Amino acid sequence: MFDPFKDFDQAGYLRNRFKEKDPDIVRELEHTMFRAGLDEALAYVAKRKTLVYEDFLAVHRILFLELYPWAGQDRAATAPNSAVSKANIMFCHPFDVRRAVEEGLRIGQNKKALRHRLGEVMGWFAYGHPFLDGNGRTMLIIHSELCHRAGFCIEWQRTHKVDYLTALSAEISAPGKGHLDCYLSPFIGVLRNREWWGGSIDSIQGLDGRSVQNTVDGDYSDAHVAQKYQEFEMNRNRH
Repeated sequence: MFDPFKDFDQAGYLRNRFKEKDPDIVRELEHTMFRAGLDEALAYVAKRKTLVYEDFLAVHRILFLELYPWAGQDRAATAPNSAVSKANIMFCHPFDVRRAVEEGLRIGQNKKALRHRLGEVMGWFAYGHPFLDGNGRTMLIIHSELCHRAGFCIEWQRTHKVDYLTALSAEISAPGKGHLDCYLSPFIGVLRNREWWGGSIDSIQGLDGRSVQNTVDGDYSDAHVAQKYQEFEMNRNRH
C-alpha cells in the first residue's frame, strides 16, 4: 500500500477526505472527481497566456481538492524526503520536480518543436511526477492544451494503455531518444475545438486510475535508497 504519510490506518489512502481505505472505492472517487472538474480545468488552461509550473498545481487542485486536502501541492511539500517509484521507474527527487516539469513546458511551448518532441514533453512531466496521485490526468490536460496551441491534437482515445505506458517508461529511462515520440506520432490528428475535448478525454483507456500503484522506496537519507536513485539518474543521463 502506497503510504508516504505513514498514517493509512487512521487517515485512509493518502489522507483522503473520506478516510477511505478500500483502493477500489478510492479509484472510483478519484475518477468521479476528475470527471466533475474536467471542464473547469480545461477552461482554466485555455485562459492562461503562458503555461507555467503553478498552472500544473492549479489544474491538480481543481481536479482533486474535493478528495485530497493536499491537492495542488507537489511532492516537495507533501513528501520531501520520500523516494517514489512505479514499476521500477524512478521519479525525480521532490526538490527537482519543478525543474523537470518546467523543462517539459519549455519544449512544449515552442510550437515547432512540440510536434517532433511531443513524447519527450510528456516524459519530462512524468519524470517530474509532481503529485502523490493524479499525475497522469493532470499531465494530459496540460499536454492537450500545448498541442492545441501548436495546431494539432493527440487522438488519445485511439492509444492503447499498455503500449503507451511501455513507451513512457522507456522515455523516462532514456529521455529525448524518441521512444514516446515514435509511439504518439501516428495518433496526431487535426486541430479540434476545445468543446470536443471533454468527451474525448473521458473516453481514454485507463483514466479510471486502475494501474500499478506508486511505491515509497524509503527516505533519501537511507544510503541504499540514495545509491539506487543515483544509479538510475546516472543511467538516465548516460543514454
